[in-house]
Amino acid sequence: MKSNKIIIFFLSVVFGTTLHSCLDLDPQDQLGGDVMWTSTSDFEQFANNFYGWTRDFKSTLDGVHSDKRSDLITYQTYDKYSHGSNTVPSSDATYTDNYNNIRRTNMLLQNAEKYVDPAAIKQYVAEAHFFRAYCYFELLQAYGNVIITKTPLEINSPEMKQKRNDRSEVADFIIEDLNLAIEKLPTFKELSNKGGSARISWEGANAFLSRVALYEGSWQKFRGNVERGVKLLDIAAKAAKKVIAAKQFELFGTDTKSIALGDSAQKYMFILEDAKSNPADLKKSDNKEYIFVRSHEEVLSPIGTNITKGCLNNTLWISRKFANMYLCSNGLPMEYNGKTNDLFEGYTKKKSEFQNRDNRMKYTLLEPGVCYFSNAAGKSRVNWDDSDYQYPAGKPEQKKYEVYDPKIGTCYNNQKWCTERFVADTKEGYDYPIIRYAEVLLNYAEAVYERDNKIDNTDLDISLNLVRCRVNKDMPKLSNELVSTNGLSMQTEIRRERTVELFNEGFRIDDLKRWKIAEIEMPQDILGIKKTGTDYAKENLSYSTDLNGCIIVETGRKWEEKNYLYPLPADQLQLNPNLGQNFGWE
Repeated sequence: MKSNKIIIFFLSVVFGTTLHSCLDLDPQDQLGGDVMWTSTSDFEQFANNFYGWTRDFKSTLDGVHSDKRSDLITYQTYDKYSHGSNTVPSSDATYTDNYNNIRRTNMLLQNAEKYVDPAAIKQYVAEAHFFRAYCYFELLQAYGNVIITKTPLEINSPEMKQKRNDRSEVADFIIEDLNLAIEKLPTFKELSNKGGSARISWEGANAFLSRVALYEGSWQKFRGNVERGVKLLDIAAKAAKKVIAAKQFELFGTDTKSIALGDSAQKYMFILEDAKSNPADLKKSDNKEYIFVRSHEEVLSPIGTNITKGCLNNTLWISRKFANMYLCSNGLPMEYNGKTNDLFEGYTKKKSEFQNRDNRMKYTLLEPGVCYFSNAAGKSRVNWDDSDYQYPAGKPEQKKYEVYDPKIGTCYNNQKWCTERFVADTKEGYDYPIIRYAEVLLNYAEAVYERDNKIDNTDLDISLNLVRCRVNKDMPKLSNELVSTNGLSMQTEIRRERTVELFNEGFRIDDLKRWKIAEIEMPQDILGIKKTGTDYAKENLSYSTDLNGCIIVETGRKWEEKNYLYPLPADQLQLNPNLGQNFGWE
């Protein structure tokens, strides 16, 4: 009997990934039926499959939340979503896959009601609530109104033909599920020997609650529903504060081990492996920032997509807008209050604008004139020592490494997610941060500010300023005094910090949508470096320039009100005409 249950369990995974319908209609017996819900291990094995549904590197490179669909990244082939030229699709896996997965969570929850020992399976019940909320949040962000279903549907279920629930009902349902998960989930410490950050914890569910409530709270606030928005923002702030109060996490680069990496700590956090992957030889276990991860390992579970060569150098063309977001080292923008920052060195030389800036700029982007490593043979960081790492002038080893000299695209290029050790393509083994502590700190600061239309310095110091000063030890903190003295906007500075810190992690386009400013930011031309009067004038950059002498890399972008939500796919509308199409896509 046990072997039969295992066979049925694996068949459920196969069938579940190949069948698509309006609301998942996998036959009951293909998902195990009553035969597999007879032991605690059955529930555990079934719940294990939920962890394959989360964001990962592939969705970072391209997907609903990808920064490629925002105003920060472009390429020689325009992205149809960021360019505003997407149309109604015939089908959409974002819709069908999430409903397939929701059916699975509902199956576990339904069978849990009949199980003889509820206490033995409470963690897996909690995980089912969490992942149902996770899937519904994916649907909410993409489509707004969607159908809520709490049971595994059959072909004749009335929900198959019903109208969609209003997005506020969906948001409340997500929050309800997350609170049910929080009641039963073990703490991060309790999970330390049972998967740790690879399994969702009490803190992880609270962190995700802060993400959900911040998203929907700001969505409502900036569309005139201020009262509801404030209530949701309060939920977001309190959930984030619980994670902070738990004291289980700290920013990488601030603890006794990772501090050895200095201002490069954040760069290496994103490419930590248990193979030697950084100058201090730190391992994944030295990272106390990741709250919930998608685990990878070079041999057993590699990333499986060409993440380094898909992100390094000129494979991502980063917009001038993003480069200009980085503060100068005095904590002030390049230009503010009608004047240019005294520390900003201009654009004359290729590396001028990288001087005296937030250290994250040179470790996220590539600084011109600097040697860098890749996972190419002969160009990786192999058997380095401290002197090699500093690239001293005239050292023979220096010639075998790449010297970055931008001449293509926007000439602002990326190194985030890019390994420095030699590893076969797609075999990198670093973990993907589904939720990390820096996001929670930023969620808290923004939620408090938007809830109260103000924020105290003490709240900034326990949240945003920890992120801001992680690799900028001498940068002045963000404070009400800094803002008022220099004619800044607190809201702008909070948003700036979020954009810089979470770049290329799948937040920017969702942020523009919830802030209701996508119609302002998205249609703007994507600009590159300043060519006129600089070293770039010597390069063969075949782009026209704007009035300031900056190259225009992408033009003709548009954004309409309909673009705030994705269109429902045609096949689902045919199956259920009562769904109704989203505004503007009819």
